[in-house]
Amino acid sequence: MDMGLKDKSVIVTGGGSNIGRAIVLGFAAENARITIGDIDPEQAGKVAAEAEKRGASAVQVVKTDVTDKAQVDALFASAVDRFGGVDVLVNNVGWDQLMFFTQTTPELWQKIIQVNYVGVLNCTRAALDVMVPSKGGAIVSISSDASRQGEAREAVYGGVKAAINSFMKSIAKENGRYGVRCNVVCPGVTVPESTDEVGKTSMWANSDSMFTEEQFEKIAKSLPLRKLGRPSDIAGAVVFLASPVAGHITGQVLSVSGGYSMIG
Repeated sequence: MDMGLKDKSVIVTGGGSNIGRAIVLGFAAENARITIGDIDPEQAGKVAAEAEKRGASAVQVVKTDVTDKAQVDALFASAVDRFGGVDVLVNNVGWDQLMFFTQTTPELWQKIIQVNYVGVLNCTRAALDVMVPSKGGAIVSISSDASRQGEAREAVYGGVKAAINSFMKSIAKENGRYGVRCNVVCPGVTVPESTDEVGKTSMWANSDSMFTEEQFEKIAKSLPLRKLGRPSDIAGAVVFLASPVAGHITGQVLSVSGGYSMIG
């Protein structure tokens, strides 16, 4: 099915690893023109090369720390200069460190807030500065089912992701009149297929620090679909929501988690 994304200008933040990598490759298969904003340009470069093989019309990598507004502005300027605009933004960058709230520190809170929320604010503002005058665009933000269910060892992260859900609904209401659609995808536990799919800055660089193999097995058995999520599962939903095929969908929060949460 043609998703109507050929030659569209797409920015994917954190496109070098895991879910972000799969999202980039998903847009590549639709012949989009892709700008990867990533703090690890070496890893992002590997993904860019693979995206070109998968059919991307063009790909560029811009080293970007999404917590730095100046770097975000430079990312969008690069996309506009090379591809003439920005049709799609995927706010994918995310980071967490699993521990009980009583074990965390204010310094950790601030890092989680900066990376997961302030980064979304910076990128969304930059996207709207381009999309509103152009009278169109799609923004998809990656949240988490921890934002909908609550999850032990993810109190701060889950709270920040819940803020993203609400923020994106507000942005959808404010900017729908300009043809800008905003939606959210909430993954559950989503595990890369191999270490080649993650960079050194990824929180999955050492998967043992996230979950043990026994925990992975228990998680899979607890889900209605009886399997863990993979990055490609999330990418399919993102590409759909970003595409003209989903042209009458905005302000929605979609769980892609094997049935972990079922919220009407």
